[in-house]
Amino acid sequence: MASDECKGKSSWPELVGKKGEDAAATIEKQNPHVDAQIVLEGTIVTQDFLCTRVRVWVNTDGIVTWVPIIG
Repeated sequence: MASDECKGKSSWPELVGKKGEDAAATIEKQNPHVDAQIVLEGTIVTQDFLCTRVRVWVNTDGIVTWVPIIG
């Protein structure tokens, strides 16, 4: 399933460099169809695609390092 088949906003490039907790709150506010999950860089995660999930990748300082996208 591609992100263009999912409801609402699907990408948040403006959140790179922001605090992970603030980014997750912004994502869930802008797209109520998703659950934003904060994930530490290097963490092993499943490769399945879900329209209801956005992973917010952060460094050890809690700063977003990758563009959060639906998946």
